Amino acid sequence: MIRLQSGDQTAFEELVDKYRGPLEGFFHKNLRDRQLAEDLTQDTLLKVYNNAWDYLPLGRFRGWMYRIAKNLMIDKIRRQTNDVILLARKTRPADRELDPLNWIAGDRLPPEEMASHQELASMVDDLLQEIPDEQRLTFVLHHYAGLSLPEVAEIMESNLPTTKSRLRLAREKLSAQLMAKGVHLDLEIVSND
Repeated sequence: MIRLQSGDQTAFEELVDKYRGPLEGFFHKNLRDRQLAEDLTQDTLLKVYNNAWDYLPLGRFRGWMYRIAKNLMIDKIRRQTNDVILLARKTRPADRELDPLNWIAGDRLPPEEMASHQELASMVDDLLQEIPDEQRLTFVLHHYAGLSLPEVAEIMESNLPTTKSRLRLAREKLSAQLMAKGVHLDLEIVSND
């Protein structure tokens, strides 16, 4: 950001290359609409560029950027719910390329294990939609965007104990829902705490 503030245009290209995928994954996990995820990613990156002078290197850049992303997403959801005409959209299948569980699994797994990971990723995607927004956002920011709990707390504009509580509740609910489907997965194992 400091390079961008000093007029280095290649710095913005590097930011786009580095954060486009994670931002699309963040939006896709929360909104389940690939086109909307791409649009919001572009809006976020443009806002980062346009507000480059507002960025002060006091905190971490990712936290600042994800706060912009979260606010854009909330604004978009508010606008959609206030529209007079609501169009029903079918939920599109999960995009395997953007699915962070598949990033974790990597493409070095045998095909039968890869299929199992993809099935689990799809199941987790569906279950994430059933937990409250604040808990889902906390879980996605921490596990999929790879942000620390203090960064998540800052983005969510909450204190650290509340953020930890939301993450714990999200894990408990996801674990219970997975167990009800016969899947035993310890979500603490994949934690970045």
